Amino acid sequence: MIVTKVLLPLGLAFIMFAMGLTLKVGDFTKLLRQPLPVALGLAVQMLLLPALAFVLLMLFPMRPEYAVGVMILAACPGGITSNMITHIARGDTALSITLTAITSLAGMLTIPIIVGFALAWFTGQHAVVPAPKMAIGVFLVSTLPVIIGMAIHHAAPKVAAAIERVARPVSIAIFALIVIAAFANQWRPMMENIGEIGPVVVALNVLIMALGFALAAKARLPHPQRVAIAIEGGLQNGALGIFVAATLLSSPAMMTPSITYALVMNVTAAVFIAWLLARRQVRATA
Repeated sequence: MIVTKVLLPLGLAFIMFAMGLTLKVGDFTKLLRQPLPVALGLAVQMLLLPALAFVLLMLFPMRPEYAVGVMILAACPGGITSNMITHIARGDTALSITLTAITSLAGMLTIPIIVGFALAWFTGQHAVVPAPKMAIGVFLVSTLPVIIGMAIHHAAPKVAAAIERVARPVSIAIFALIVIAAFANQWRPMMENIGEIGPVVVALNVLIMALGFALAAKARLPHPQRVAIAIEGGLQNGALGIFVAATLLSSPAMMTPSITYALVMNVTAAVFIAWLLARRQVRATA
């Protein structure tokens, strides 16, 4: 109880605070300067991803708790590692940061809507967690820490940079601990139902990255922006998904898809980077 009610929210709040230290108001104004890549990235992450998750769940039905868990994961904003992975993959890091910033703040509104729909559709439970309660919970552990981090960045950039140098590796370690602890807690049911959860989670991750990259290419966006949109769509905030499922909904089963996805997305991100580097090497040789 103390883990899900106290330690998990505190750990997630610190992760989001560390993310906020890297953001500034200018990250949001990029929507005005470059509307197409930002709009496309937001559409992939906030519209296409939940829609794709729902379609996969219609094609491959699973028990209601796991189905809601998949939708919770699909509703979450980009993860703390998406900006770093985008940088390593030589994508547009500024675009990645912009998308992370907007989706992290918007999550206070979008997560309750998507999760409320998923609960009603898959379980028939229309008022398990009132939207205001969920919105407040997401705001306190996700949106507010980001705003505080941004405020420090705006008021004292050098202080924010100094804190961020320590906070980022610590936040990544906390994220890993949250996933490992949840993984250990749900190891048995996850292994018993991997055949039910695994294919949908892997398909969701691979397809959203492929579709994000393809749509950005179709829109004739530069290669770095295609990479950023693909990674932002594929790397979700698994820790937030675990928090919503375990703390706000008090359902260990619903957090299992987020745990599985957190492991899968890092593997596919590594494969994606390897593919990009190999492709670049072939072109350089040619």
